[in-house]
Amino acid sequence: MAKSWVNGEFDRQVETLVGLGYPSLIAHGGSSFRRLVEPVRERLQAAASSALLPRDLEQTRERVAFVVVIGRKQVSVTQTMPLTSLGGRAGWVSADTADIDRFEPIDAVEVPDPDAYALIDVSRGEDTLGVRPNDAIVTIIEAGRSPLTVDEGVAFVTHFPDSLEKNHCFQLLASRVGDKRVPGIWISERRPKLGFCWAGNLHTWLGAASCAARV
Repeated sequence: MAKSWVNGEFDRQVETLVGLGYPSLIAHGGSSFRRLVEPVRERLQAAASSALLPRDLEQTRERVAFVVVIGRKQVSVTQTMPLTSLGGRAGWVSADTADIDRFEPIDAVEVPDPDAYALIDVSRGEDTLGVRPNDAIVTIIEAGRSPLTVDEGVAFVTHFPDSLEKNHCFQLLASRVGDKRVPGIWISERRPKLGFCWAGNLHTWLGAASCAARV
């Protein structure tokens, strides 16, 4: 994967965030926001040079090379989920998941920078459709990958809204709040919905999103 491609895709994702108003959410002007995210470009370029970022990964609805994430130190899920969209219809947070900002990353997940970072080799989890979250997380970790947090899932849908398809949506196993709820994003009323399912239940239309690394 050439650095020029990394730069082009990075710029596209940053412009998406700017267009959605992220600079105003974090109380910075556009130039300050760009300074906040610019170090992520350097980390992605280094990842491309080291082969951590795969050169031959074919981007599809199911899997993408990288996703830029603005961390929870800067923005909350209740702020960003309504900025997602599908076919021009805005995303929303289910009333039964109104406490989503209280969900924290599980111990097995370490976020590299609370301000901004990137996910490498992101999958919505086709191989875990119909698998209980409690079982899917074991499979993901044994494969050397990491489940996504809810912040990361929102970022995935923000940059790649077509990743949500009927019968091909995903759960976010790396965010929990001390109970059996597992957050997920799927299509409801023809728009992205953030809600929850139970850790011990399976759904044939929900996989478990994951990534190969965070930089």
